[in-house]
Amino acid sequence: MFLPLKGLIVLEFSQYLSGPSAGLRLADLGARVIKIERPGGGDPCRKLSIKNLWVGEDALNFHAINRNKESFTADLKNPADLELVKKLIGKADVITHNFRPGVMEKIGLAYTDVQKINKRIVYAEITGYGRKGPWKNKPGQDLLLQSLSGLAYTTGDDGDGPMPFGLSIVDSICGIHTVQGILAALIRRQKTGMGAYVELSLLESAISLQFELFTTHYHSKAGIKRSAVSNGNPLLGAPYGIYKTAEGHIALAMMNIPELTKALAIEELARYTQADVFAKRDEIKAIISEKLLTQNNAYWLDRLKDAGLWASEVNDWNVLRKTDLYKSVQMENTVSINGREAYLTTRCPIRINGERLFSDKPAPLLGQHTQKIKEELL
Repeated sequence: MFLPLKGLIVLEFSQYLSGPSAGLRLADLGARVIKIERPGGGDPCRKLSIKNLWVGEDALNFHAINRNKESFTADLKNPADLELVKKLIGKADVITHNFRPGVMEKIGLAYTDVQKINKRIVYAEITGYGRKGPWKNKPGQDLLLQSLSGLAYTTGDDGDGPMPFGLSIVDSICGIHTVQGILAALIRRQKTGMGAYVELSLLESAISLQFELFTTHYHSKAGIKRSAVSNGNPLLGAPYGIYKTAEGHIALAMMNIPELTKALAIEELARYTQADVFAKRDEIKAIISEKLLTQNNAYWLDRLKDAGLWASEVNDWNVLRKTDLYKSVQMENTVSINGREAYLTTRCPIRINGERLFSDKPAPLLGQHTQKIKEELL
């Protein structure tokens, strides 16, 4: 199939997760993404192993984030290498980087510098907390951003300590925002011929991710409080949350309390109405929680389904992979490494004209494509 970004060249100076995750999605959509890496080390994520899993000499997670890309090594402090990179910039459509404020300026590759080389360039810069302000030099690391931004108070129950998400949610959402900004700038360039400077920060992405929570906080005198029982979302009333049963767990979404009372045959709930789901949230959820312990998942899910109420089992990854639902979406993507070694990862979640986007192009070895790129583009 003809991918929509085919023909675009992206120079990725980014490292770790936020910028490279944006590059991954651009590559999946057809762009030629070239990682600009320092000789001898490259993207530090190459050596940041998760659970001590490796593919060749690089960490497995580096492969997951950087498949479908090329690697060009250059010492940006070396005038000759810097000159080569500037020539590449002249051929590129997009640049991404997530260095701390001031790093690219010292090298001579700030947006104003790059604009002189290529006025049509779309230049996307990610920082931790913005280019200016009291936090500009703080390390922009995902757990720190979750902690600073309030995200750690969205999960867990009231009375628990702050609880972070079990994944790099801020890096990931900032990568998504970066792709959105880049695509918007490319559309503008198509119309006007003008490039753009796209600026993001992890903090702003973390706050934006919580737009419902912040908007509620701005207007709620009582504030936002997590449920003390089976908290699923601090903004939603009973019964929203995950509950333990006699054998496993089930999730209950938004539903009418009188209908739930009838479906589960809980006499104690009869005194509550839909008007009570916020003011008496924890009382209602405690009653539901006690009742659900008396039967297994299948029993309760059958009754909820018969009543037309929104509920589901709670799967771990092993269970999910065995389901027909998981198999039907075909999210698994096998990537071969030099025809000898392979690893399993996920594919791009976007479908275009009904086609799923798979890729078997592995993450590059450090500097693997330097000579090829010199021959083709310089």
